[in-house]
Amino acid sequence: MSLLYVIGGILFLFLGGELLVHGAVQMARSLGIRQIIIGLTVVAFGTSSPELAASLFAAFRGVHDVVLGNIVGSNILNIGAVLGLSALILPLTTDALFLRREVPFMIGTGALLFLLIPNGAIGRLEGLLLLTLLCLYLVVLYRERKGGDDWEGSTDTGTLKMRPVGLSVLEIVAGTALLTGGASGLVTGAVEIAESYGVSQRIIGLTMVAFGTSLPELASCMVACLRRHGSLILGSLVGSSIFNVLAILGVTAIVHPIGVTSPTIVSFDLGIMTGFGVAVLLLMARGLEMKRWEGGVLLGLYFVYVVYLFM
Repeated sequence: MSLLYVIGGILFLFLGGELLVHGAVQMARSLGIRQIIIGLTVVAFGTSSPELAASLFAAFRGVHDVVLGNIVGSNILNIGAVLGLSALILPLTTDALFLRREVPFMIGTGALLFLLIPNGAIGRLEGLLLLTLLCLYLVVLYRERKGGDDWEGSTDTGTLKMRPVGLSVLEIVAGTALLTGGASGLVTGAVEIAESYGVSQRIIGLTMVAFGTSLPELASCMVACLRRHGSLILGSLVGSSIFNVLAILGVTAIVHPIGVTSPTIVSFDLGIMTGFGVAVLLLMARGLEMKRWEGGVLLGLYFVYVVYLFM
């Protein structure tokens, strides 16, 4: 029964995330919001919405290690596995501004958590701080991007047909409902499996829950690879990683403060997450490109990390 919960939860999260993103993009288009704002806000948050649903449910259940494990594990998976696999399929290129600001900001948001966990909890004040940083980042992002090229103009959102806003609202509501049900099923099943096999909540959050909530990123990146939209892959993964820390953890901490039972262990996982971000920065610093072999290196490092977790 626990396995059915997990499988059903992952399926609902995936379908819910897709419905939410599609509905939000359609609504933004109908209201005339620029594609750059859609990609870095609606799409990034939409693909991170499964993490929000799963984290909130886990927090209310009191399994705080799953909350942090889900967020940190999702970021490690996004940058190590999904980005690595994408680059292995399609070499990725970007612009200097993206590499100079977005990637370092992603690294910085992860490093910020090193300052928040030593006291054993991430409370409402810390959550408010994370959300404030996100708002400031979005303001700076909009001001600097509004007069330049639309860097994500290569996406296929322009091919979507216009339709009434009401249909988009229905998709958003349906997506949210599926996310809620999926999060409940996934966390319930994952915790039961962890308890029955003696696997810690931290490892379950870092692997199984993280993979389930990262399925929207994985699916969208595989489609982007087939359509050769490299900028969409980089934007969605880096943007999602930023949203996971600032928005998902911030909102969860405000709604329900998060206890940190093992700061030393969490610091190790945060170090791995930060290390993957630094690796991306170094690999792409020369030529603003990630080659296939570099993607293979990221993917290989991720598998080494997962094997280490279960040793």
